[in-house]
Amino acid sequence: MNYSLVMVQLPLVRESTKERIRSPADVAKVCSDLELLAQETFHVLLLNAKNYLINRQMATLGIADASLVHAREIFRIAVTEGATAAIVLVHNHPSGDPAPSAEDIRITKQIIEAGRILGIPVQDHVIIGRNSESGRNFVSLRESGVCEFSAAA
Repeated sequence: MNYSLVMVQLPLVRESTKERIRSPADVAKVCSDLELLAQETFHVLLLNAKNYLINRQMATLGIADASLVHAREIFRIAVTEGATAAIVLVHNHPSGDPAPSAEDIRITKQIIEAGRILGIPVQDHVIIGRNSESGRNFVSLRESGVCEFSAAA
């Protein structure tokens, strides 16, 4: 018989930050550095069971008006970082207009469905810009009602 030694490395518990994500305004505050970027960038906020921020990871870096993202990149990050409680999607619009595009809505619905399958709820998708009709520099797809998100914790 040929036996092989297998080493198993178990992840340690990650401590959350002191930042609690309770609203889209909290997301916009944590990601305010995205506001003036010249390229689209897509981030994932990883939350613990009490909605404290575990970490923020960039999933993709795009071009001036697009960022290619897929559910597999989003959930690879979530699983690797141990954020099985919930995630929040965030990306910027370099144009300054945070209004969601049809592609933003399509990919958000796809990621929400993947999260349901994996048991990792997507709480919101916040788009950061510089101005909007509401006077805020962001739009929450949850608040706008264009997607059906998992229940907030």
